[in-house]
Amino acid sequence: MKKYLLYFVLLFFIPSCKGENHNSGDKLDETIRQPVFAGQFYAADSTKLVAQIKIFLENAKPSRVDDGIAIIVPHAGYIYSGQIAADAYNQVKQNKYDLIVVLGTNHTTAGFSGISVFPNGAFATPIGNMKIDSEAAEELLKLDSDVNTNLTVHSKEHSVEVQIPFIKYLFPQAKILPIIVGEPNIEICTRFGKALASVIKNKKTLIVASSDLSHYPGFNDAIKVDNKTLQAIAGLNPEEIVSVMHTQLYQNVPELATCACGEAPIIAAVISAKELSGNCASIISYSNSGYNSVGSTDRVVGYGAVVISKGKALPLLDVDTVITNNSYNLTSSDKQELLKYARETLDQYFEAQIVPLPRDINPMLKIKRGAFVTLKKDGELRGCIGHMAEDTPMCTTIGAMALQAAFNDTRFDKLTQNELSRVEIEISVLSAFTQVKNADEIVLGRDGVIVKKSGRQAVFLPQVATETGWSKEMFLDQLCYKAGLDAGDWKNADLFTFQADVFSESEFH
Repeated sequence: MKKYLLYFVLLFFIPSCKGENHNSGDKLDETIRQPVFAGQFYAADSTKLVAQIKIFLENAKPSRVDDGIAIIVPHAGYIYSGQIAADAYNQVKQNKYDLIVVLGTNHTTAGFSGISVFPNGAFATPIGNMKIDSEAAEELLKLDSDVNTNLTVHSKEHSVEVQIPFIKYLFPQAKILPIIVGEPNIEICTRFGKALASVIKNKKTLIVASSDLSHYPGFNDAIKVDNKTLQAIAGLNPEEIVSVMHTQLYQNVPELATCACGEAPIIAAVISAKELSGNCASIISYSNSGYNSVGSTDRVVGYGAVVISKGKALPLLDVDTVITNNSYNLTSSDKQELLKYARETLDQYFEAQIVPLPRDINPMLKIKRGAFVTLKKDGELRGCIGHMAEDTPMCTTIGAMALQAAFNDTRFDKLTQNELSRVEIEISVLSAFTQVKNADEIVLGRDGVIVKKSGRQAVFLPQVATETGWSKEMFLDQLCYKAGLDAGDWKNADLFTFQADVFSESEFH
């Protein structure tokens, strides 16, 4: 899917504040580590940030795991991975923890391969500070010579920072221990994991391993790679986890750069949790950025939620949901689900600058089809944009086009939140395209039409002819005008027809 929503992506990646830089060996005297990624990966405004976290938790997978010792959560921008992170946190939110250990990975400091603990002070967030357990940090430094206080590696690292708002919201009385684990060396991670378990064994502690999954394969490949990675993690065998990830990297999966950017935190968390009697892992949920209404399916990042606990694991979740049957016909219930998802996308974006994941719906709504979303305010057109290519899950396309119609239809001003209650949503799900020999094969009212000539093209949905009352010649002339062509150019242009399943909210009220 083309990156139509660059505008939305930029909201979460434009730097808005700077963190402090420290040299290796610097000492901290109750230093407050200021947020670097507020306003990029998550909201800088406290009210908006609380709204984001509340929405994610309200929509999180129900709590089904007891005695959670460790969770594996993603660390991308909240608009992409916040829901999956909330799924994991929701499994342990009922517990009272004294300490939250956050294991992050190194994205910023070239050459760093050790383990760095932030020894004292606090991490600031827009909703308050989280104090660091300096006694635990000091004890860890004594037990494991691989651990240091290289603060440079913490100064601009997002993998720890993005976890702190969730932790502050859910466990405000706990202390934190931020640690960057530099490389997935089994020996180093084993020594560290055992040392960490020794430090925290007498505390009520949650270990948070911060890691995204596959980076940059296509949508279908990501699902397959991430499924294997998650199954390996669920086995709680560090050597097998490393083997599965490395094997996949050498299987020539196009554009696959890594199977997990927090491989070292995952391994360390598994080792430490097992030392603390963690004997099972449950895969709670999975998604990737290709499912997201502001994402792209050509280069995706995977996200998984896993809980390591005592007792019995949940049935193993198979995340391989690649849908290949594109001949499916929508039911009335499907149409209502798609309309609801389009409206929820707009509601959540206005409220908290996040978007919902299209899940807990009929899996067949993830087939790859083109679609248009039309917004009508008081019966008048207020925006209409579509995506024609069959390269993206239908539900994702509809969420994306709802945003596009609201904010990027250049014929109109951007939609405002005050207008939303007066807007009706109409969806047009497209069939495959068929090239026709000439205009005689076009049936007005039944067929949508694409005209292509001299590098220009334009499309009209089937309902355009019905709503305007145009003759076929007028319909095709207007289509040419829309493409920047002259009237009559359709006579020697390429013409394609398609049909559309058109439905709107008013049909179900």
